[in-house]
Amino acid sequence: LGTPATATPDLLRSVFRRHAAGVAVITAAHGRRPVGFTATSLTSVSAEPPMISFGIGTGASSWPAVAEAEYVGVHILGEHQQDLAATFARSGADRFGAPTRWHEGPEGVPVLDGVLAWLVCRIVARVPAGDHRLVLAEAVVGDPAGEGSPLLYHQGRFNALRD
Repeated sequence: LGTPATATPDLLRSVFRRHAAGVAVITAAHGRRPVGFTATSLTSVSAEPPMISFGIGTGASSWPAVAEAEYVGVHILGEHQQDLAATFARSGADRFGAPTRWHEGPEGVPVLDGVLAWLVCRIVARVPAGDHRLVLAEAVVGDPAGEGSPLLYHQGRFNALRD
């Protein structure tokens, strides 16, 4: 084992590179324009009521939309969607242009096609957390029936789950 280091942003990043996380895309409608971003911070918070959380940086291009949105889409990506995850993670990308396939879903939320599962959730709180906001949202409708295995993020790369 190494020598313990004082907590810094770099230490936190280094520790969490070792943590395998599922990959999600969060979407929202901003006026008539869809916005979205890749998130590895998605968490199931409560079953009763059905509630999730995710983090978003206040400097993120999607933050103004999430700050004002009443509803968000939460999409669980499959291992076949590494390119989609990269597109929604890339700054300045045309995230909803071809080849991204999506449709307007419940509450006007952009819903991505071909994902493992999705939810439309009503935002109930945006909690300040450093340079981020922790968003709490209650699920209102969704579909868990997509085909495939989950996409993971580990050591700075998208990976497939191995048995």
